[in-house]
Amino acid sequence: MEIEKKDIRALSKEKLRDFFVANGDKAFRGNQVYEWLWSKGARNFEDMTNVSKDTRSMLEKHFVINHIKVDKMQQSEDGTVKNAVRLHDGLLVESVLIPTETRTTACVSSQVGCSLDCNFCATARLKRMRNLNPDEIYDQVVEIDRESRLYHNRPLSNIVFMGMGEPLMNYPNVMKAIEKITSDEGLGMSPKRITVSTSGIPKMIKKLADDEVRFKLAVSLHSAIEATRNRIMPFTTNFPLTELRESLEYWYVKTKSRVTYEYVVWGGINDDKASIDALVKFCKYVPCKVNLIEYNPIDDGEFQQASDESINAYIKALERADIVAKVRRSRGKDIDAACGQLANKEE
Repeated sequence: MEIEKKDIRALSKEKLRDFFVANGDKAFRGNQVYEWLWSKGARNFEDMTNVSKDTRSMLEKHFVINHIKVDKMQQSEDGTVKNAVRLHDGLLVESVLIPTETRTTACVSSQVGCSLDCNFCATARLKRMRNLNPDEIYDQVVEIDRESRLYHNRPLSNIVFMGMGEPLMNYPNVMKAIEKITSDEGLGMSPKRITVSTSGIPKMIKKLADDEVRFKLAVSLHSAIEATRNRIMPFTTNFPLTELRESLEYWYVKTKSRVTYEYVVWGGINDDKASIDALVKFCKYVPCKVNLIEYNPIDDGEFQQASDESINAYIKALERADIVAKVRRSRGKDIDAACGQLANKEE
């Protein structure tokens, strides 16, 4: 009977060492293979050139490396790169490389589809198929780092969890992936260069604070008026603004790290004075900055781009209140690669 092969990257370094000892080899061989899997990014056992052929054959017999494959890559005129990523079970997610003059940012996915129901988001129209494993998240970053070096002559500088899925609904795997990304045995990136973006799940924001994470937190707010927020993101009826505010105050007390509010302005939905005033008030609860996001429409429905005048009204009101605000323009418009509004579709 054929052995069911396990994904070798699900094993810790200690488990790998134990495997080799149990199979009559030296424990250090586990360290060697672990390095190949993570810091050297081996896609198959044949890549492990300083491991004997017999050892590689044994690994092939017992394990697989479920590495992602870039099914389709698109490059935008502005340098943005979108990857349609094929997972080992055939499912697709997307990741995006976003360059500026000074940095390159990886926008990565954490779930296939999404558990939530934000009405403006293409991903929310897809049911959540499953959570991504830590290695599948890690692989997206490795691939975008490669593309950054290839197309922009510099290594990846930042990572945002703003692709498909709600990261805090895949908490253990996201945390394990970040641990690998920041480890010297992985990519060695500073946690300060990583931002996890959530739609606002108070219990999980408090857990982040209790776990004393060192990465940055962003919250997709989109409205500080309860009824408008619930219209935009119906699931937030379970997570009222009072609870979100309390969790963010808790976060700041524990971490001393300011929050970023991601805020899309839509015409006829949240582009009025009441919405602006409510946001300014909400921003005073904890130290924060605001990213006002230019919307990338996914159809001709109710969610459409707001006017420049509306965006400017927000900027002026926030700046008057001494709140740092900037406009984040949609990138990769010619390839439909607006981060956080990704659709899992084959074209």
